[in-house]
Amino acid sequence: MARKNILHMITPLSQMSPFDVNMALDAGFDAVVPYVNVDVTDVTGLVQDAIFSRPPDAGADTGIFIAGKNVILALDMLEAAGKAMVPPFSVSVFADPAGSFTTAAAMVAKVEKVLQEKFGRTLEGARVAIFGATGVVGFCTAVIAAREKASVTLVGHDGAERVQKIGAEIKSRFDLDVRAVDGSTDHSKSGIVADSEIILSAGKAGVQVISKEHLRHAAKLVIAADVNAVPPAGIEGVAVDADAAPLEGTGAVGIGPLATGNVKYKAEFGLFKRMIEAKKTVTLDFQDAFTLAREIAK
Repeated sequence: MARKNILHMITPLSQMSPFDVNMALDAGFDAVVPYVNVDVTDVTGLVQDAIFSRPPDAGADTGIFIAGKNVILALDMLEAAGKAMVPPFSVSVFADPAGSFTTAAAMVAKVEKVLQEKFGRTLEGARVAIFGATGVVGFCTAVIAAREKASVTLVGHDGAERVQKIGAEIKSRFDLDVRAVDGSTDHSKSGIVADSEIILSAGKAGVQVISKEHLRHAAKLVIAADVNAVPPAGIEGVAVDADAAPLEGTGAVGIGPLATGNVKYKAEFGLFKRMIEAKKTVTLDFQDAFTLAREIAK
């Protein structure tokens, strides 16, 4: 009898995301089992229950998915899951808290493609400002862009203090240097936009972060990308379906949430498929998401 592909989905929240459950089942898992209110200290026991319930050669047929809305906690859980393996007993692990790893990967992949096709450049050295940088997508976007050697600035809508802490966390975990600045006023936003070549909006849904007035100062801007699909747009003038469309009043082009979302959906689906089809166990994080998103965006 063929073994079932089983996915154990863990989250520190009180509910598992229906989006992730649907995605995993549509990708082909035979069974998806959610575990809620999971703390990092619970991860070892859950993982070892999973690995010891099946023979070592069934490890690739068993998966752990790490959800939630906290990037740092998800990374800690991913590390704890790795340490819980007892070779030859192991399982596959995929982290994507609040879809942030795959969303960030998709956004950067789309920006990279447009930058190359329309401007003949790579991300290396590009001045990138991330608005909504205190959120999970903003964090991951900063890490991916900085790894591609972009000059990354984290913009704090409520001052510089929180984004400075995020910058310090990125330095500590990934040895990457990013700037952190205050973006709490219209004046400061205008100055940041004026100094940026790429602006990425990863703020809360339904909140306009950048207005046309801010964009009046965008003399250096080449790309503005927004992941907010709920009106109003995070960046005024970037249509929900924009895919390298001219951004009114600037020399830049806009990338809307549907263009990014299409790549994000395919990336998450594809990583679930990779877990199912793998002959050996795999561990997947936002760098794996970015590698796949790049292939999809081509």
